[in-house]
Amino acid sequence: MKARLFLLLVTFVTPVSADSASDAAATLHDIFEREWAVRLEESPLTATSVGVHDYNDRLPTVAPTDLERRDALWRGFLAEVDAIDRESLGKEDRINLDIFRAQLENRVAGHTFGSWQIPFNADSGFYSSFARLAFNMPFRTVEDYENYLGRLRAWPRYVGEQIANMRQGLARAMTQPRVVLEGIDAVFEKQMVDDPETSVFFQPFEQFSVAVAEEEHERLREVARSTIRDSVVPGYVALRDFMVDEYALQARTSLGASELPDGRRYYQQRIRHFTTLDLTPEEIHRTGLAEVARIRAEMDAVIAEVGFEGTFDEFLEFLRTDSRFYPETAEELLKEAAYIAKTMDGKLPALFKTMPRLPYTVEPVPDDIAPKYTAGRYVGAPEGSTQPGRYWVNTYALDTRSLYNLEALSLHEAVPGHHFQGALNRELGELPNFRRFSYLSAFGEGWGLYSEWLGLEAGFYKDPYSNFGRLTYEMWRACRLVVDTGIHAMGWSRDQVMDFLATNTALSLHEKIKELRRRAERELGAAFDVRLFHDAVLLNGSIPLSVLEGQIDAFIAEQKSATGP
Repeated sequence: MKARLFLLLVTFVTPVSADSASDAAATLHDIFEREWAVRLEESPLTATSVGVHDYNDRLPTVAPTDLERRDALWRGFLAEVDAIDRESLGKEDRINLDIFRAQLENRVAGHTFGSWQIPFNADSGFYSSFARLAFNMPFRTVEDYENYLGRLRAWPRYVGEQIANMRQGLARAMTQPRVVLEGIDAVFEKQMVDDPETSVFFQPFEQFSVAVAEEEHERLREVARSTIRDSVVPGYVALRDFMVDEYALQARTSLGASELPDGRRYYQQRIRHFTTLDLTPEEIHRTGLAEVARIRAEMDAVIAEVGFEGTFDEFLEFLRTDSRFYPETAEELLKEAAYIAKTMDGKLPALFKTMPRLPYTVEPVPDDIAPKYTAGRYVGAPEGSTQPGRYWVNTYALDTRSLYNLEALSLHEAVPGHHFQGALNRELGELPNFRRFSYLSAFGEGWGLYSEWLGLEAGFYKDPYSNFGRLTYEMWRACRLVVDTGIHAMGWSRDQVMDFLATNTALSLHEKIKELRRRAERELGAAFDVRLFHDAVLLNGSIPLSVLEGQIDAFIAEQKSATGP
């Protein structure tokens, strides 16, 4: 495989002369197709998720030689792209080139800075996504089950490679902060079962596809039992022992990215990646403070509306402690989330012209990851599968799952938020695959926050406490702009962060979309159609915010041309 990939790269490394826009476009799209094929072969889990099943028996390789080889591949494709005359391309292909180039640059930067030495964050990592393996694979034939078992057998090797990389990180202080490791042992212990049949990895063998002959059932079950016992459990034991007995004890006590090797440049690169904009930490910090002040004024207005007599801090304490705001059972929380989501389903035709075909469901966050997981999240379906999208609601620690936040959470994660945007993005067949299956955080999270706000227009937040919950989520994101830059660029302590969050939240990039909508409403007047505006935002896929602004300006011009003065 390695030799073939290098041959693939070397064969095309000499830039092709583009005498015309069509030649340049053809060259560019050839690069897209070849890079996509390499990307899927190098990342077999990604291949499975996008409906390519050629590598379903494999897990990724993250040994140093593999990482170096991939870095050479991405740099080679980057050189090919840079050999193309960008100005000879049409408008859409210039956008394609810019997004593609940014993806390659991000991978090269990740290798250079050593982000592969920190393969997890505060609530998830390669180990938690592996526990969802059965949800992301097909189980129709005996071969499908054998492929799944092949991946389970590869787990100890994969864990060993990740541990080796994290040890390199420990040696150079490229680690997560030690405080992030608190309670992480519980994540691994959920998978360290004595009885293989109680493992989440055994679930596919509880009921077989009709295409699997009955005489194969017990054979496959027995292989599954031994594989879970001999490969899966030992892999998690090794990982738990390393993380608890070695990593947590040696991880850095500092918080900020600036404390990492070459940390200030690394943090600046992360800003560019996540915002798609050229901003400094100081600019983001100032934006966050301004947003905090604006949202606080709106929150104060809600407090006055409900007639609460007390300070802002006392109101937050009231929300955190009054039992009326919290569900008594997991079923109550899930039913309320489902009702909110289904109510919004009925509002969609009035707000959107183009809607995705894929349905979604509401489910609890799986028990094995719930203790360190966020309040809710959208999980997309594997391409070509028979599964729906999933809006996960965390039913762990019910006394922390406030009902007044649930409308905003549901609109953000399900519809018209991440499910709507993500499912629609995958159905844009005219886009190159690298765009159909990519997620730009600034666009995706910006759309999620805009979706929360859109609930006002759709008739949600009639209860002032629910509206305060919406503002709490908005405030939470604004505060994150402040504390993220505070931690990673300005030396804030954990106490400073906790105090700032506790003072301002009961627990904003969406302003860009709202600003563009106001511009369109102002320019088009009575001719403004919110359904067409939403098409203009969503039907180009996940794009940088600077590109989005150009798309909306073009939308305004087209609508003016179509409707006349």
